[in-house]
Amino acid sequence: MHGIGNIATGTFPLFLSPMEDVTDSSFRSICKSFGADVVITEFISAEGLIREAVKSRIKMQFEEMERPVGIQIFGSHVDSMKKAAEVAEAANPDFIDLNFGCPVKKIVMKGGGSALLQDVPKMICMAEAVVKATRLPVTAKTRLGWDEGHQEIVDIAERLQDAGISAIGIHARTRSQLYGGKADWTLIGKVKENPRMKIPIWGNGDVDSGPKAEEMKNRYGVDGIMVGRAAMGNPWIFAEIKAWLDNHTILPDPPVSERIGVLRNHIRKSVIVKGERSALLELRKLYAGYFKGIPDFKKHRMRLVTASDFGGVEAVLTELAALYG
Repeated sequence: MHGIGNIATGTFPLFLSPMEDVTDSSFRSICKSFGADVVITEFISAEGLIREAVKSRIKMQFEEMERPVGIQIFGSHVDSMKKAAEVAEAANPDFIDLNFGCPVKKIVMKGGGSALLQDVPKMICMAEAVVKATRLPVTAKTRLGWDEGHQEIVDIAERLQDAGISAIGIHARTRSQLYGGKADWTLIGKVKENPRMKIPIWGNGDVDSGPKAEEMKNRYGVDGIMVGRAAMGNPWIFAEIKAWLDNHTILPDPPVSERIGVLRNHIRKSVIVKGERSALLELRKLYAGYFKGIPDFKKHRMRLVTASDFGGVEAVLTELAALYG
């Protein structure tokens, strides 16, 4: 129940959930080093892959140490998703993940991501086409439903399984909730209670600690946990969750010196792949996570997010090391 097809993932795997402009190869490799069992790329446009867009191709790149790694694709046309899966397979990931859950307006308006929750027959057709197009296991990431009045995940999960999907990640919110409100795992539990379900079900939504992960595991019976926003700038979350699940150990917060060292490594790797400007723009949203709990960090954060080059960022990090190292 715990693997992805014939890919071993451990008895209760922790996943780095795919996030745009966050889960690039540099961050995935760092999360892997702190205990993430499975990582998934940022979501990649099917049309971009077919047209050989440079940005889409870069998003597919990964290091061997990231395995098992999945490439996630999204799109609104069945034929395009099928062709994109063939392109993704050529990059030799361990599995392909289908994005049926992204709530972002620009993707939904084009018929991708969680828009498919409004056209479940098309979602199933798309899943079947991709499964047939690749020799790799195919997984899917989705949500409870479109809105509060249309939470059809129990039926959707069963139909995705019948379409050949090897495992399903479920975000415990509807599309209309976006990322607000409280995640409700009740229906994920209902999916697990369905006697017809044989494939792994991974839960996602508001897991930000070891005790929370344990609660979701025990209460709803999920086969793994996906960690998204709680991992932003906090790759240590995976080590913390595992320490708690293994023996109820609470790990201390990493010292500032370690945070700075990991962040420097993250920046360097990202700059190599994306260039200085793009890397620093994307990293702005992660600084708060890297230095959570540091007193008077706000003024340092402002300097970090406004730094125009690596030298400017390095100057702030050096100052932080002297103050708190």
